[in-house]
Formats: sequence, C-alpha cells, structure tokens
Amino acid sequence: MTQAGSDNTTAGAARHGFGVDVGGSGIKGGIVDLSTGELVGDRYKIQTPQPSTPDAIARTVAEIVAHFEWTGPVGVTLPAVVTNGVARSAANIDKSWIDTDARALFAKAIGTDSVTVLNDADAAGVAEDKYGGGKGKDGVVVLLTFGTGIGSAVLHNGVLLPNTEFGHMEIGGKEAEHRAASSVKENQDLSYKEWAKEVSTVLEAFEALLWPDLFIAGGGISRKSEKWIPHLTNRTPVVPATLLNTAGIVGAALAADTAVPSAETDTSAGSVD
Repeated sequence: MTQAGSDNTTAGAARHGFGVDVGGSGIKGGIVDLSTGELVGDRYKIQTPQPSTPDAIARTVAEIVAHFEWTGPVGVTLPAVVTNGVARSAANIDKSWIDTDARALFAKAIGTDSVTVLNDADAAGVAEDKYGGGKGKDGVVVLLTFGTGIGSAVLHNGVLLPNTEFGHMEIGGKEAEHRAASSVKENQDLSYKEWAKEVSTVLEAFEALLWPDLFIAGGGISRKSEKWIPHLTNRTPVVPATLLNTAGIVGAALAADTAVPSAETDTSAGSVD
C-alpha cells in the first residue's frame, strides 16, 4: 500500500494528485505526479461491478481511494456526459446513472467534499494536452479516442470545452463512429489503409468545423499508429496519444487539482467539470 496524505508533503516536493478512471470493465486509480504526469507507484484496478449501478461503482471508487490512504482532492472520470457534477448520459455503465448527482455520490462514499467528476474522454484530453501528444502545442487541440465508438475532447490553449460528442456527428449519412471507430475496422475486416480512408473523411469534416491545430489519436489502435496515420489525407497533423491506459487517471487528477482550467468551471472550490 502506498500512502500519501495530501498532494504535497514538504516544500519543494513533487506535487501529487489522485485520479480514478471508471470504465465499463474496470475501475482503476492511482497517485499522479502533477509535475510530470507520471504515476507514483502502481495503479490499482478493480473489476467494474455488475450491474454497474451508481452505488456499486461509488463503493468501488471509495475502495480504491482507501487502498492508497489518500486524503486530498479526488478526480473521477465517467463514461458519460457530466454537467455540474451530474451524469447526463451513460455509456457502458448502468442507465440508472442518468441524472445522478455523481459528485455528491462519490463525495459521500469517499468522505470528502473535494471531488471532481468529468467525462472520461475529456480527462484523457486534458492529460494528453499537458503531458502527452499535445504537450507544448498552442491553439486548438482535438483528442479522438478510437474504440467501440469515438470519444472526443477539445482544448484551446489548455482550456477544455467539456462534453463534446463528435463521435455522434453525422458525416455522409452515418455517425462518425459508425464510419471510423476501430470496431468498424475489425467488424468489416478492413485493412489499415482502407480504414484510414474512413478516418480521413471524419477528420476532414471536423476540420471544416473547427480548424484545429492538432489531432491526437487515442484508443488501443493508437499503439499501431505507424500502420495507419501515414495513410491519412486530412490537412491537420495527427499524432498518437502517448499516455495510453493512464490518461484517464492523470486527467482526473489534473481536474481535481484545478491545474487545467475549464470553459465550464463550477463555483465550488476545487472542481472542474
């Protein structure tokens, strides 16, 4: 067990934060060095309870926090649209999450008011923008996670525009994720080159709306970026995500620490939704 009573211990010591990433199959958390974006020690993972109801997940999150004996601010991601701490949708978790006050629920379970809840793709986006593929890049940075669907996060000079759902944007008569999610490649047995053509179509549509300076490609398929990114034909540079499985934890810790300003910042202390 790793013990950390707060996000910093002595003058000049590394500043630490804590994040928990809730997924459909697993819930993982850990201590984050906020100066580097690296985990301090190992992450701790517990299988997502089934059914994945709010109370069941809250108990699991509290167990992860207790495992580290963490007493500082806590950031938690959800695979959901989150506004002012309230879950407005539910992807790969129980539908009873919809309209649940997630921040109040986690705060009660953990035993602290210093809880921040945000969308999982947004958490990955702020982490990649600060420490990963977008580090040092000004302007509009768009993270897209290619998996079963397509998650999205948009930042401008480090400021998050929360809860974008670009995967559901209609492009050529199909939702973007029905055209270019990595699951489409697998289900249709497409080559990387064939799939990259669909990804390019989606990226070109996003470019027409946003004129971004950089796309960051996340999701498991980003590990094989050399097989498909060179085949993309859109104009904006595309780089692979670098934080991979830790991005959600890191982004949640960042949000809880208020290190990343948001376009939708709650008035309560220590929260960025």
